[in-house]
Amino acid sequence: MFLCLSLCLSPVCLFLSLSFSLSVCLFVSMSVPTVLVVVVAVCVLCRCLIPWLVQSNSTLALLWYDVLLEMTLDFLTRTTRPQRLLQAVSINAVRGDPDSVIKAIDHFCKHTEWAMNVGDEKGAILDLVVMETCPSTVLELGTYCGYSTVRITRLLPPATKLITVEMNPEYAHVARQVIQHAGLQDKVCVLEGESADLIPKMANMFGIQAFDFVFLDHWKDHYLPDIRLLEDCGLLAQGSVVLADNVVCPGAPDYLNYVRYNLKYSSRFYQAHLEYTRVLDGLERSEYQGD
Repeated sequence: MFLCLSLCLSPVCLFLSLSFSLSVCLFVSMSVPTVLVVVVAVCVLCRCLIPWLVQSNSTLALLWYDVLLEMTLDFLTRTTRPQRLLQAVSINAVRGDPDSVIKAIDHFCKHTEWAMNVGDEKGAILDLVVMETCPSTVLELGTYCGYSTVRITRLLPPATKLITVEMNPEYAHVARQVIQHAGLQDKVCVLEGESADLIPKMANMFGIQAFDFVFLDHWKDHYLPDIRLLEDCGLLAQGSVVLADNVVCPGAPDYLNYVRYNLKYSSRFYQAHLEYTRVLDGLERSEYQGD
């Protein structure tokens, strides 16, 4: 019975349950049936009750999904979350089909392991803004595993390439493989490094006068200094659209104050939810009006 139960549990629940059971057996000397009851209770707590509680609380959601579960699964599997996501894409997505890659990642994040992609709900808003803008030059700050890169690039005109910046080398490595699986590697340039270091080099590196569309999805406290740096480097022209993710959760209050109360921008807020949860979040679309 215990074996059958174990096979049905997630790795996290199984690890916690077995650890707790071993401690009980060694130090408390409970009977096996009692230990089994305790194990089931711990599993229900970890698999059902806690996820239900964190679905609507931003602090608990980020603590549970982005810290506790990730650290536990990293320890158990000796892999990282991006590596596990890449494996899911390799197994479940059709090579050369961007929509299949998006679907595989959404399924992984909903049913296997949460990850902080822009997600399906906000992804639909991202799609809408990209199609409305129809950009010829695109910059993304914060590649992570390449989910939003694939979403954006699949909608771009044939001659348009996307430049995406990722400071974490492991994330960039995984993103390149996800992008290649989607068949979009020829339309994407993944740069590794700090956005503050790379933004001033963009014009010379790529011969770009300005970006028609910029997607911000990296560290939230970098949103404000980076949009100012884009202005200072002349990489925003009149009509350039900047779309910022997670402006409510985790939040970017300084950035919002800047774009909402600045005559240089015309801004609109799209209310949505933190990816794959019921926690309130949203995207801010800001159109640059010029100096």
